[in-house]
Amino acid sequence: MVTMLEYLPYILTVLYVLLEIAAILAAIEALLNSRTSQGAIAWSLFLIMFPLFGLPLYLIFGGRKFSGYLDARRSGNEPLQLLVQKAKDQLPKSVLAEFLPEEHDHVVLTRLARMPFFSRNKCELLIDGKKTFDSIFKCINDAKEYVLVQFFIVKNDELGRDFQQLLIKKANAGVRIYFLYDAIGSHALPASYLTELNTAGVEVGAFRGSSHGIGHMFRVNFRNHRKIVVVDGHTAYVGGHNVGDEYVGKSKNPDLRPWRDTHVEVCGPAVLGIKLAFLEDWYWVKQTVPAVNSMPCEHETENQRVLVLPSGPADEYDTCGLLFTELIHTARQRIWIVSPYFVPDETIISALQLAALRGVDVRIMLPEKPDHYLVYLAKFTYLQETLPFGIHVYSYQAGFLHQKVVLVDDEIAGVGTANFDNRSFRLNFEITLLFVDKKCVRDVELMLEADFKQCRKMELSEIEQRSVWFKVLTKIARLFSPVL
Repeated sequence: MVTMLEYLPYILTVLYVLLEIAAILAAIEALLNSRTSQGAIAWSLFLIMFPLFGLPLYLIFGGRKFSGYLDARRSGNEPLQLLVQKAKDQLPKSVLAEFLPEEHDHVVLTRLARMPFFSRNKCELLIDGKKTFDSIFKCINDAKEYVLVQFFIVKNDELGRDFQQLLIKKANAGVRIYFLYDAIGSHALPASYLTELNTAGVEVGAFRGSSHGIGHMFRVNFRNHRKIVVVDGHTAYVGGHNVGDEYVGKSKNPDLRPWRDTHVEVCGPAVLGIKLAFLEDWYWVKQTVPAVNSMPCEHETENQRVLVLPSGPADEYDTCGLLFTELIHTARQRIWIVSPYFVPDETIISALQLAALRGVDVRIMLPEKPDHYLVYLAKFTYLQETLPFGIHVYSYQAGFLHQKVVLVDDEIAGVGTANFDNRSFRLNFEITLLFVDKKCVRDVELMLEADFKQCRKMELSEIEQRSVWFKVLTKIARLFSPVL
């Protein structure tokens, strides 16, 4: 009598052949869709040589194109396109920024942003969590018409519940509230939190980064990493803070206290660009456009020039990576970069090396204490590619550094949500505000000078004198940089 055990080798062989075929098909997809040749080669080899491990990982982390969102942008979002066109038609010429002959015209930046620099704005740096959320809470509390809220992470802790109750209070008062969160970033948010918002009349949406279809249902790429609040169309907030106790210095992990982060409050026409970025994300989730047509007013006294630059995997270009590449190439005196995660690609490293070789003061500020150990390990491999060229790398010691800031010469300052890594450059939806204004640039300069006083300079010995095993671990961590 034949038993199943006798057929087991044949069954396993067939299953393995099917697995290998599936891995080869995935490798072909990786070759066709990966945005970088390094990523295509890495995935293809991994899938074919180790299909048992490679295929599940590819289903989760693979893919570089967000075709569903791109299709919606191109053809399916007619109501949103009509709203954008209407906004452009109503914009007075006085809010479009002009540049003097001796200034850069920044045409590359405006083409990347797909919108112009706006003038007649008032911008204020909000340093750290208390100042940021005090300002956000007060502005929401004063809202009369609508509030747009978008965060990567929202937690059901003290700050999260206070935020929830404020939104419920305003919804009960007749203010229209639109609440958008990332389904992966806020995976721990309980259903009861969302139910309370829905019951109060808050419109709730979850951004899910996978394209439609079984082949993409497990993927965790294409996260919406933006942090946006817009109130009544006249005031907006963008920056590094999410909604959680650690962002106001109450982390349970003592190594992450205090939490160093930066947000910006914007009043003026640039709010329109921030609002449109939110509306495009909302349309992807809900297939509707909220009735928030009010136009932002010019600020009465200030005339700060601001560019709103959304970026993401649905863009025609790698917008975020090209933005930083352009800023590095533009720098003539200095470029200071602050990021919690420093895992750049070879293009960025080469641009930084060339900037340092032409005499630019290149500084990179990173956290001393990690919240992601793989990223922490990977950063050491870049010391050998930066320090010998005269690039200065600083390690922030006064808590955990989470701000995303860039400063170019005395001309451009940027604050936003994008980290200095492959995920922000190619996989996440991000938003960056660029300021071409002497006061804004000076405010950022003073802020960063204070931060540099809380840093120590890193040296090559920190990697050269480490054990062989530590060096191996850093190299392995760097191999995983495309999915960090």
